[in-house]
Amino acid sequence: MPTSPATPISRAELVALLAMLTATVAFSIDAMLPVLPDLAEALAPEDPNQVQLVIAAFIVGMGLGTLFAGPLSDTYGRHKIAIWGAFLYIIGALLGALAPNLETMLVARTLQGVGAAGPRVVAVAITRDLFSGRQMARIVSFVMIVFTLVPVIAPTMGAAIAWAFGWRTIYYSFAVFALISVCWLVLRQPETLPPDARRPFRAKEIWNGIKEVFANRQVRLAIFSQTLIYAMLFTALMSSQQIFNQSFDLGASYPLWFGLCAAISASASLLNATIVLRIGMQRVVAWSLAVQILISVAFIGSLTLVTLPWDVAFACFFFWLVSVFYMAGLGIGNLNAVAMDPMGHMAGLAASIISATATIASVLIAAPISLSFDGTPLPIAIGVLGAAIVSWIIVIRISNAEIAA
Repeated sequence: MPTSPATPISRAELVALLAMLTATVAFSIDAMLPVLPDLAEALAPEDPNQVQLVIAAFIVGMGLGTLFAGPLSDTYGRHKIAIWGAFLYIIGALLGALAPNLETMLVARTLQGVGAAGPRVVAVAITRDLFSGRQMARIVSFVMIVFTLVPVIAPTMGAAIAWAFGWRTIYYSFAVFALISVCWLVLRQPETLPPDARRPFRAKEIWNGIKEVFANRQVRLAIFSQTLIYAMLFTALMSSQQIFNQSFDLGASYPLWFGLCAAISASASLLNATIVLRIGMQRVVAWSLAVQILISVAFIGSLTLVTLPWDVAFACFFFWLVSVFYMAGLGIGNLNAVAMDPMGHMAGLAASIISATATIASVLIAAPISLSFDGTPLPIAIGVLGAAIVSWIIVIRISNAEIAA
């Protein structure tokens, strides 16, 4: 394994590499969405709603992997954790390609999620190793610009692969994607954590970190609110294909509509960058949740109180779906910053704990809501509205004085 590339990696290539490592998660979720009906027909014909658990299982695995990937990368180095993560991810992908039933598929997807946490966390750690302050923020911004392209094109890629070669081939594409990204990392980017800067892995340190994170009121409230926002996002994500297909008979064009939704929602980060310095993180989240509550109430009213023409009903649904994604774009990053603010003395460990907790807990909320799908968007919208109200109540209890302290 070379310690340095023959030609030093450029800034542009580094950004592309970090974006690809980060995109492992988005590609693994979004490319599967158009083929959920195919999975249902093959693996769960008696209860098609259960195939949404294919997405939930991946997210749970990713949450579990995130808890340990950060501390392990501080002990063994960035390359080793990326390699082992990619190895687990590829094994999960191959198992998914051959899965004879839904139970095996869920195991495969959980294993994929655990593995995907490696490249995802390593990308963040490498950025932190190489840059700090405004330079780090600049690199992260460039990475996110590239990263936002994935949800736009991944559903179309997944649909095209399934159309040409069958839905199981998508899992082979996952394996190829992971192999290319980890080889690119090892061959082009030298290890960024020297041996003398590494820390021993201690399970007790993780347990003490968990206790300290949840002992802090600001951090605790931010995690709870972030969990609910993730739950709203994952609920909309897991249910979107079924709603397009069964409620509006637009399954064939779903990848294009989802790509448009993702492209519109990507501008949330630009809006946040413009307003967050003026009004603060907590207010941005509170206002975005308040708007989401109003939109969800109006959408539920349109479903229950009046009979709308098909095109108007679809326009209302699409606007509501974009609003959920947009709200998540304004909320998740800001709440993560609120939660991390008092944790500067243990930033790496705290980031793993916060991310893992919010991810896993959110799926436990989102999965039952998604499984309640009855052929209409109504139960999904009601679930999102309930989560938005509770999240908003939590956010307004986080005082600006606490965040500034």
